[in-house]
Amino acid sequence: MNITFWIIALSVILLIAFLPRVGLFALYKNYRAAQEREQVEDALKHLLDREQQGRHASPESLAGTLGVSRPRVMSLIEDVETQGLVESRGDQLHLTAEGERWALHVVRAHRLWERYLADEARMPLEKVHTEAHHREHHLTDAQLDDLDAALGHPTRDPHGDPIPTREGTLPKEQGTPLTAWQADRPARIVHLEDEPSLAYEQILAAGLRLGQDIRILERTPQRVVLSDGENEYRLAPAVASNITVAPLPESELLKREAVPLTELAHDQRAEIVTLDDAVQGFTRRRFLDLGLTPGTTIYPELQNFFGDPRAYRVRGTLIALRKDQAAQIWVKPAS
Repeated sequence: MNITFWIIALSVILLIAFLPRVGLFALYKNYRAAQEREQVEDALKHLLDREQQGRHASPESLAGTLGVSRPRVMSLIEDVETQGLVESRGDQLHLTAEGERWALHVVRAHRLWERYLADEARMPLEKVHTEAHHREHHLTDAQLDDLDAALGHPTRDPHGDPIPTREGTLPKEQGTPLTAWQADRPARIVHLEDEPSLAYEQILAAGLRLGQDIRILERTPQRVVLSDGENEYRLAPAVASNITVAPLPESELLKREAVPLTELAHDQRAEIVTLDDAVQGFTRRRFLDLGLTPGTTIYPELQNFFGDPRAYRVRGTLIALRKDQAAQIWVKPAS
């Protein structure tokens, strides 16, 4: 009886271990394949990032980025070369056309996921990068197109990085590092570098955000002091260097005589002037679908005991907007 029991038990264990697709061995094999794919894709992203900077990756830079040993990185390079994704030219690593296409797919997935996590899932900005990195490796081209369409085809991620198009075009980043910007000249924040994460968290903790208009009040080797007209922000130069700015766009002139929608009093009518440049993708499309377009009359009509959301009358329809949404709509109060 004991022998029969152990035979049955061993048979069950072997069955669990070696069942096709769902057995422990199959699951482990799939897990290892997924891990290897992620490492390949992370390597391709590193090469693409270097090439976007006008530089080329090396085995040393790749090992440092991936956090692996030199023997492992040499094995990885051999693997991607065999797949026709990378070419080695001396100590330099170059993406092939297929390698670049694959890298752009992963970058597109990462930045679209960041847009979704920030806008729709409302995840704190300091967490979206890590979560997007976990998700970026699991979408097909068709699934990525669906996500892009659902988000309203955004052009920038929440940090200001350009999102590659489905055709594989990656717009060049524009702007100047804050540390190189002329003091006392107004500028708009167009990019917040999210790596290293510690510097990014300090930027967010200070209260700075994408699309914010600022001016440098003071710059010394010890600190950079900024102002948005209401508040002052103090950063270490090393942290400030992770902020990219650009001249104020012409649309900014429209805001000179405008106020955020949140500042309207009850029943005070106003005309919509523009939407904040930070409003992208699905959120912008939703605003436009609701009739929140320049020239439209809008006013708060119903009070909310809790204050948020607030009801506004637009084109004969009552809509509800949260305070953070209304703050992105600039209006000119009626005189």
